[in-house]
Amino acid sequence: MKFKNTGAEKSTITRDVNDFIEKTDNIFKAVSIMAKRSTQVNEKMKEELMDKLQEFAVSQDQLDEIFENQEQIAVSKFYESLPKPWAIAMKEFLNDEIYMRDTETEVSAEDSNQNA
Repeated sequence: MKFKNTGAEKSTITRDVNDFIEKTDNIFKAVSIMAKRSTQVNEKMKEELMDKLQEFAVSQDQLDEIFENQEQIAVSKFYESLPKPWAIAMKEFLNDEIYMRDTETEVSAEDSNQNA
């Protein structure tokens, strides 16, 4: 996933609550959806960062030496400069880029089909 090109805000901005309510008719449902998506984005970011930092892992023999790796610092700074996962999730939610499925409606529809 290209986290740099998401277009999400890098700082906190004020949002209109009505924008979120229009999508789900319930602010708590909207926050729940964005929280779940934010967790997914965060896990993906963490996996990518850990994979990249794994290249710089030191063995036990090298622990006695203290050194500064400029490439490792550059990778860390890049990930620090990315938009936060909640900002990415909020942008995706407001732009209808998140697939939402209402499991409660699906369960009640299955129950009515079985009773018929």
